[in-house]
Amino acid sequence: MLSLSDRLKPWEVIERRLDAAGAADLAVALYNPASRSRRTQLEAAREALLRHRAPDTPVVLARAVGSDAESVRVDTLAGFDAETVDMRTLLIVGSSRTRVREQPDGTRVVWTPRSYPDSTGEHESGD
Repeated sequence: MLSLSDRLKPWEVIERRLDAAGAADLAVALYNPASRSRRTQLEAAREALLRHRAPDTPVVLARAVGSDAESVRVDTLAGFDAETVDMRTLLIVGSSRTRVREQPDGTRVVWTPRSYPDSTGEHESGD
């Protein structure tokens, strides 16, 4: 989980962390992604993650979670509209293994398997 706010931490530190999470192929949650006065950090974060992720990597955008105004949508790393993101939005960016499945009712389920393929292509437990 990374904050994109550079109010108390230099952007260079945040970008190094984004690069490390991207290179490690970790799913990452981004909070404090954008405010009225901070609009460039989210695009910079997207660019940092796209150095390591495919453009179609799933992204969950969850806004106002737990309130009556809650909304959750699924998009892609290259495709989500940054203009719709504000301080009340949490972004969860998947790894290369993150999957999306559409349910019969049209909702989309997003998950990242815990297992990883070993050198033979078989799956090892992530435990």
